[in-house]
Amino acid sequence: MSDATDEVHGGGCLCGAVRYEARGPLAGVTVCHCGQCRRQSGHLYATSGVLRRDLTLIEDRGLKWYRASETARRGFCGECGSTLFWQGDGGDATAILAGSLDAPTGLKLARHIFVADKGDYYEITDGLPQHAASDTPA
Repeated sequence: MSDATDEVHGGGCLCGAVRYEARGPLAGVTVCHCGQCRRQSGHLYATSGVLRRDLTLIEDRGLKWYRASETARRGFCGECGSTLFWQGDGGDATAILAGSLDAPTGLKLARHIFVADKGDYYEITDGLPQHAASDTPA
């Protein structure tokens, strides 16, 4: 997480039908390699995160939610298809797709999760921590 508590990070989808502001510190970027994330995004799911109370929707006419599993839902733009959010049930945070944030973000990659499920067409060679599942070291 970054140090400044008065930070405001804007972001949104490709077409502008969803815009948001995230206030306060954002988490370092987690790269998820699970099958669901790969299928939804076409490759990797790189997210930062913010507390739900610190995420404000400025424009939500395109926002749609998809119940991806029994424990989470995924937010996307129903007009342009941009993937935007992931929310676990009962949690107090929202994962925000790092690519949907306006630049500059000031973020850095922090870790890889679900590396046991990664695609067979690439290697992870950046030296960052790797976890077989969400929080289990590989």
